[in-house]
Amino acid sequence: MFKTIRNAFKVKELRTKILYTFMMLVVIRFGSQLPIPGIETSFFANWFAKQTTDVFGFFNAMTGGSFSSMSIFALSITPYITSSIIIQLLTIAIPKLEELQKDGEDGRKKIQEYTRYTTVGLALIESSAMAIGFGRQGLLIDYNAWNIIIAIVTMTTGSALLMWIGEQITEKGVGNGISIVLLFNILSSVPDDMKTLYYRFIFGQTVTKMIFSVVVIALIILAMVVFVIVLNDAERRIPVQYSKKMVGRKMVGGQASNIPLKINTAGVMPVIFASSIMSFPVVISQFFTIDPNSIGSKILMVLNSGSWCRPEYPIYSIGLVIYIALLIMFAYFYTSITFNPLEVANNMKKQGGFIPGIRPGKPTSDYLNKILNYIVFIGACGLIVIAIVPILASGLLNVSRISFSGTSLIIIVGVVLETIKAVESQMLVRYYKGFLND
Repeated sequence: MFKTIRNAFKVKELRTKILYTFMMLVVIRFGSQLPIPGIETSFFANWFAKQTTDVFGFFNAMTGGSFSSMSIFALSITPYITSSIIIQLLTIAIPKLEELQKDGEDGRKKIQEYTRYTTVGLALIESSAMAIGFGRQGLLIDYNAWNIIIAIVTMTTGSALLMWIGEQITEKGVGNGISIVLLFNILSSVPDDMKTLYYRFIFGQTVTKMIFSVVVIALIILAMVVFVIVLNDAERRIPVQYSKKMVGRKMVGGQASNIPLKINTAGVMPVIFASSIMSFPVVISQFFTIDPNSIGSKILMVLNSGSWCRPEYPIYSIGLVIYIALLIMFAYFYTSITFNPLEVANNMKKQGGFIPGIRPGKPTSDYLNKILNYIVFIGACGLIVIAIVPILASGLLNVSRISFSGTSLIIIVGVVLETIKAVESQMLVRYYKGFLND
């Protein structure tokens, strides 16, 4: 990785792109320190410190701490991520969107345009809920219509600006801009997580215990990173043979190829889906006053990941079982909308390709579906391990407010690997261009 970065800086074009990306990230961090006009920053800092749910901790990590400080980037790019998921799901239900998705570059630009509009709409809804809901609790210095409008416009504009910065990084920088912005936000929260671990396991201990704690923490983090890398790169390759055919006076075809099916086909999306479903009632409940002894409060404790795996409250760990079931369900669901075995089988048949030992057409589709169901389950089990290890550590060891969760780790590793591959591919293209010019 470091060799790739060092070589990239030797190329003027890539160096310019990397520096452009870096400057954009500096702008993001600067904006993350600017508070929304008319808010009481101490109120929200105190409110956030009292929260026992991990939902807001992860959301704060995705915003790079902008949420807890109520800066102009308080919503970050979460509305964009949500709108992208919504548009992607709607392509199944709406035939017009499905046609646009298959319509090449023009269709992609149109879908991107719809995603932008949806992002602004979601940001407007979320900022309105926060300005009104938290405003009446003391977030706004003066709770009136003018301050509410200012807060809504500021947060919505901040989210739209981050979306624009992400697109500019994609176009003029390196890698996927939205992913890099999300990565940068999560990494900015890691130092606070390390400080929490330090005060929980190392500070005030004997030298022997300190060394032991450091080694154990380092080994667990290293093992998790390696596991995520393996899960991210692992794939099952299905061999494909193409029959020879006569084109004019030449015989073409006959080459062997393969269909690479990633073990973790759905990526981090099942974790995001499952976490969103579980956390939505918890987030909504923050705007209302709920009796701690009521059934509703008990249900919210079950849905709150901060209550799972705690020895003093074993009944609340039912939520973990529900979470695991949702992870598996969404892994199959997301894979089913991103990979169509029947379409792949038909395309292979049209091109004269076949899987050795399997007849073309429906038998090939059934075979691919069988293999896919098998590897999706393995990928889902891998995601479960990554997702619940931090939850187990938090519950059993009483380590709270760690935003560096399994979800964050999957995003960090995935984006880093994706960005490195993007840099390497640009270096390769430049090498071939130079070779051809010579």
